[in-house]
Amino acid sequence: MIRAAIIGLGSWGQNLVLSVQGVSPDIQFTAAATRSPDKSRDFAQTHGLRMLPDYQAALADPEIDAVVLATPHSMHTDQIVAAARAGKHVFSEKPLGLDAASAQRAAQACADHGVTLGVGYNWRYQPALQEIRRMIDDGTLGRVLHIEGNFCGPSAYRFPKGHWRHDTDEVPAGGMTGRGVHVIDAMLSLAGPIEQVSAQSFRLAQDFGVDDTTSMLLRFASGATGYLGTVIASAETWRMQVFGSHGWVQVGDVEHLTTWDLTTCMIDREHITVKQRPTVKSFPKTSTERAELEHFARQAAARQPLALPGGDAVHNVAVLQAIMDSIATQQPVRVA
Repeated sequence: MIRAAIIGLGSWGQNLVLSVQGVSPDIQFTAAATRSPDKSRDFAQTHGLRMLPDYQAALADPEIDAVVLATPHSMHTDQIVAAARAGKHVFSEKPLGLDAASAQRAAQACADHGVTLGVGYNWRYQPALQEIRRMIDDGTLGRVLHIEGNFCGPSAYRFPKGHWRHDTDEVPAGGMTGRGVHVIDAMLSLAGPIEQVSAQSFRLAQDFGVDDTTSMLLRFASGATGYLGTVIASAETWRMQVFGSHGWVQVGDVEHLTTWDLTTCMIDREHITVKQRPTVKSFPKTSTERAELEHFARQAAARQPLALPGGDAVHNVAVLQAIMDSIATQQPVRVA
């Protein structure tokens, strides 16, 4: 059983605690540190969390094996490096960082100190996404030609002026850090590294805050192409469609924290002109947040790595950096 401290007890930090507390054989939250302790004291007491004065207290506590970071994006890399130096396993919410060099530094610190680093890309634990990966591996889908997706919702309206989620230094490229990086991670898991991006981003709906309308074209090293849009001043929706040389598959809905269905439509080579009707497959219900935290805990208990220097979580940040550079220059940018 990994004993963890949750760092940041906003709505998502509380959601992570609730996903495993009292039901997981692998991880239990025993402590918490937050910038607003008065707002979280009742939650902490209800769920058996010792309130710590700050992050450094969590790192110094011998009864804590791992820290789970639900903190603002710009804090992640320094907090990860500090955890590694303290010998604590660390699970960070996405993104791993806001520039590729910092993300690589954080991953390298964990590798150097022999601690496990996990990053909160819970979509990878969706059975539907794992089924798409299987269909690629066994040739059912054929060669991956193109992936397109969106992840949208009214995030721009949720937070008042002055909130850190309206700070362009914390939330660059509109909805990318809150939403779009999930789609990028799913794309990386299915089509491999991205080598070039061309992006545009604008604030259209409000007179303050971050951009609300962001879109980009992607070129994968495999030769496949992609498209991604994040609109954070519209109604909730998300979708990802993968086009292969034998057919296409699609996931998407309004709610993304449920177990997804998978829609599939394949070519009939014997009747190539006949339009095929899609089929829908459902999967047993699962909590992706519990799955990701338990996987992290098992790897930490075995002192085995997860996110690695140069791995997908670092590459995702390099893609994000290229997107920001493309927005600034209005030119295609190669991913470092």
